[in-house]
Formats: sequence, C-alpha cells, structure tokens
Amino acid sequence: MSRITCLETLDAMKRFRDSVPSHQKVALVPTMGALHAGHLALVEQAKTLAPVVIVSIFVNPMQFGPHEDFEKYPRNLENDLSILEPYHPLTVFAPSVMEMYPHGPSRTIITVPSMTTVMCGLGRPGHFDGVATVVAKLFNITRPHMALFGQKDAQQLAIIKQLVEDLNFPIKIIGVPTVRETSGLAMSSRNQYLTPSQKEQAAFLYQGLYAAQVLFENGERRANQLIHKVQQVLQSQNIDPEYIALVDQRTLEPIEVITDSPALIALAARIGQARLIDNVVLVP
Repeated sequence: MSRITCLETLDAMKRFRDSVPSHQKVALVPTMGALHAGHLALVEQAKTLAPVVIVSIFVNPMQFGPHEDFEKYPRNLENDLSILEPYHPLTVFAPSVMEMYPHGPSRTIITVPSMTTVMCGLGRPGHFDGVATVVAKLFNITRPHMALFGQKDAQQLAIIKQLVEDLNFPIKIIGVPTVRETSGLAMSSRNQYLTPSQKEQAAFLYQGLYAAQVLFENGERRANQLIHKVQQVLQSQNIDPEYIALVDQRTLEPIEVITDSPALIALAARIGQARLIDNVVLVP
C-alpha cells in the first residue's frame, strides 16, 4: 500500500490545497505519467525548493493529434505511485479526462501563436495549444508558487514561461536539465516504444547535437554550419529528421548567426514507432 496521497478530483485537490498553511511554498511537477529518471530529477529538485510537492499525472487528450499515440501512450498509475514512494511525502493529482474536461474538449484555448507553430508545432498542429491550456488549468487547480519542467521539452518550457509572463501567473517556472541514458539518449516515456537496435540508433540524435555543440565551443556561430554538422551525424545512421532548428532559447525565433543570447539547437525524428525530440543549449 503506497503512502503517497493520490487525489483524483478537483474538489479533493481544492480541499488539500486550502489545507496548506499560507506560509508554505508549493511546487508542481506536471507529468503525463509513465515516470522515469527524468521525471524523478524534477521531483528531487522540487523537494529541495518547497515543503509541499504536487506531482500531476494526466495524459491530456487535447495535446494529441487525431493520428497520434493518445490511446497507446503508456499508463500505469500504480507503477507511477510505487516509483514516487521513496519521495514521500508528496501528493499526486491524477484526475480523469472527465474530471478535467467534463463537457468535452475545452472551448477556451490558450495559444502563443509565434511560438506554437514552429519546430514541433509544424508537424503537430494544435499540440502546444493543448499543452498551454492544460498547464493553465493545472496552475489554477493546484495554485503552486513554482512549477518544474524538463529542458528536454525546450519548446514547451519556452511557451510556458511566455504564458506565465503574459498572463501574470504568480508562478516561478524552473527548467531542469535533461536526464540521459549512458548512451546519451534523452530519457522519455516514448523510449518504451523502441527495440534495442532502435535505441542504439536513437542515441545518435544526441551525438549529432553534441557534435554541433563541440563545433560551437570551437567558435562556429553560423546556424547553417551547426545544423549541417547535426545532419551529417544523422545521415550516417540513416536518420531522416522531421526538423533541425537553431532558435533563440527564449523566443524560439530562428537565428542565422548566434550573437549574445542563448540559442537552442533542437530536433525531432521518428525512430520506429517513437517520435523523439532532443536539444542542447548553446550559450555564447
């Protein structure tokens, strides 16, 4: 029997949140479950920052396209609770779709136009509107002082920072570095879809980004050269990326030459049944 408190309704979460003394900080770690070491890094950091930690587990239908993997996305709440057990005390919020969207998909949509239609937004129209909308809902339901997100989802992180700034949410957004397997492959719930040989191939996504990072550290600042370096590595492994982009880390606007603000070199590629993303930050 898990010691972790698991709340499944908005009313239960409201009662819990109302019971937290006003002087205590609350940290939210939003997830879609299928927890792995990347999620646990978020939880660990949250525990150092706030006495009250809420981990939300919700596979959000609004951020999946009609032909994406919503139905087969891995779900195992009992397993997730046992993974979180060593981090007790914390509170899990695991609402049903009916609880979050009692009248069907939200009629109100939050969109950050210039940031949601580039990079992953090109191949997944509506995805980031679904992300922004559910995150805003979770913020209102859990009322955190801070929320932690993985740097692996760099576009999502930038969009949520913009959302919080534009809509004056009194919440600090904290990005946590990507956790990687020993091969360099970024931890992802979708890695479960990979066969052993596909996992080996997928490790070259980071190898490509790392090669570009080395080039950058040796003085290269032109986007086309840095992107070309990633392409070379991927082509050597017969990986055809959905995109490789070099953008401003904060605004996600494309950059031709890196000057004085941090840039992001990011990619997405399909390996077998898994659509994988990764990125590295390039700080001048």
